[in-house]
Amino acid sequence: MSGLYSQAALRQEIRQQVQNEGYETFADALIADVPHLLPVVRGLVQHEPGFHYLLQGPGQNIVAGNMLHLRPVPGERWLSWAHRLPMETNQNIVYGVGYILNDGGYYFVGIDASSLTHLQHDLWTTLLWEIAGFGLIGIAGGLFLSSIILKWIETTSMAARSIMQGDMSRRIPLRGTHDELDHLSESLNAMLDRNEALIVSLRQVSNDIAHDMRRPLSRMRQNLECAILEHVPADTMREQVGFAIDDLDAALEIFSSLLKLAQLESGAWNDELELLDPDQLLESVLDPYRPVMEDRGQELITKVMDACPTIMGHPVLLRQAFSNLIENAMRHTPEKTMITASIQTLDNKICVEIADNGPGIPLGAMHHVFDRFVRLDTSRTHDGNGLGLSMVKAIIQLHKGTITLSDNNPSLRCIVMLPVDIRK
Repeated sequence: MSGLYSQAALRQEIRQQVQNEGYETFADALIADVPHLLPVVRGLVQHEPGFHYLLQGPGQNIVAGNMLHLRPVPGERWLSWAHRLPMETNQNIVYGVGYILNDGGYYFVGIDASSLTHLQHDLWTTLLWEIAGFGLIGIAGGLFLSSIILKWIETTSMAARSIMQGDMSRRIPLRGTHDELDHLSESLNAMLDRNEALIVSLRQVSNDIAHDMRRPLSRMRQNLECAILEHVPADTMREQVGFAIDDLDAALEIFSSLLKLAQLESGAWNDELELLDPDQLLESVLDPYRPVMEDRGQELITKVMDACPTIMGHPVLLRQAFSNLIENAMRHTPEKTMITASIQTLDNKICVEIADNGPGIPLGAMHHVFDRFVRLDTSRTHDGNGLGLSMVKAIIQLHKGTITLSDNNPSLRCIVMLPVDIRK
C-alpha cells in the first residue's frame, strides 16, 4: 500500500510541475500565440534543462523547442523517448501537456517521468518477488502441514488396526503440541477408553450372568425333576412347582435389573429430568421407613436444611437410589442401631449422607461393592442379587454426581454429591 501511495504522490507531483511550468510560460508571453511565446520558449530551452518544450506554428512546423514534431493534441500526453532531442542521450518517458494556441499554433511542455517509471518498475518487481516468496512459503507450509496431517492419519490408522486385531488398550499417541490434532486425539482416546470400559463391563456382565444364573436355574431344574417323579403326592408336586416359579422370578428379576442398569449407563433417562427439591425428596423417601425401623428397634435421625438449593433430577430414580441406601443400612445393621440421614451444601453441590453405627464393611471391600453381582459374605443371608448398589451408582452418575463409601469408625458412611444444576 505504501508503494501505491508513493506512486500516486509522485504522479501528482510531476503533473503539478508541468502545469505550473505551462502557466508560467503563458504568464510570461501575455498572449497565447506563436509570436509572443517564441522568445519565452527559446529562453526556457536554454535555462530549464529539466523540462522539454515544443512550439509549432499553425502549419505544424517546429518553431522552437528541444523536441521532434508532435501531432497537435491538447491535454495530458505520455511520450516515448523518440520525440525528444537528442535521442542518443534521452531515452526515457516524457509526461507533458499540450495547448492549442490562439493563432492555431501548438505548444507542448513536458518533464522527464523516468522516476515514475522506475518506481513502477520497482513496485512490480517487488510485487512479483513477494508473490513468488509467498507462493513458496505457502507451498512449503502446505507440504509441511500435509506431512504432519498424513503422519497423524497414519498413526491413527495404525492404532485403529491394532484395536481391530484385539488390542483394546491401544491409544493414539499425543504429539505434545496442544493443537487441534492433539485435542482430536484426546477426544478419540476418551471414546476408546469408554468403549473399552463398556466391552470389559459387557464381558464381566456375561461372566456374572453365567455364574449367578446358574444357581436359580439349577434349583429350578431340581424342583421340576422332583415334581415329575412317580408316586409324588400332589401337595409335594405343587410345592416343588412353586419353588421353581420363585427361582424363575429371581432369574427374571436379574434380567430386568440388568436391562435397567444398561439403560441408565447409556443415558436413556436424560430427557426426563425435572427441577427437584432434594430436601423434600429425601423426606419423602425416609417417611415410609420410620415405622419399620421402630419395629426393628433402630433409630432414624434426620438432619435437613431450611432452604435447600434445587437440582435437576429424575424423581423416581433418585427415590430408588436413596431407598436402596436406607434399606442396606437397615438390613445389615443390628437392633439399637442409629441411622443418620443428612443433607447439606458443599462447594456448590448437594451432599446427602447416609451413615450408621453398625458393624460396617471391610475397608478393602468398599471399592468393590458397587460392581455388578458383588455380595459380601455378611450379606449372603439376605435376599438380593448384588445389583442394588450398582444401580445406585448408575443413577447418581446419570445425574452427574458421585457416590463414595468411607469408614465411620467402625461403621459406614455413604456420601452422595449432586450438582446444584447439572444443565450448567
